[in-house]
Amino acid sequence: MNARFIHRCTHVLDKEASIAFYERALGLRVSREKGPEDGSWSNTYLVDDNTGFEIELTWNRGRTEPYENGGMDTHIAFEVDDFEAAHELHRQMGCIQKENPKMGLYFICDPDGQRIEILSAKR
Repeated sequence: MNARFIHRCTHVLDKEASIAFYERALGLRVSREKGPEDGSWSNTYLVDDNTGFEIELTWNRGRTEPYENGGMDTHIAFEVDDFEAAHELHRQMGCIQKENPKMGLYFICDPDGQRIEILSAKR
């Protein structure tokens, strides 16, 4: 078997806020979107142009209750070239959830509480 990891799905309440977060905080871009003509749901894919990996944001019209996207131990991770600049941006955005300087990493949260580990590419 030859498998390739292509995306991770997370459910979101506010699709536009989530797209804006992933674009600003991590430099991802919308690659495509699909859903029915009635607009009752959509899957928006944001891609990391360096690796091709995508985040799939699933949105359902009318949903008001937060989703359980795996709990506090479940997370995705991103490596950044300029750790200090990324940390400063995330501090300004107010999205840093937890820092672990001894391990050289920190976590940010998207608008729906999805934890994202930030690591330096120079580790």
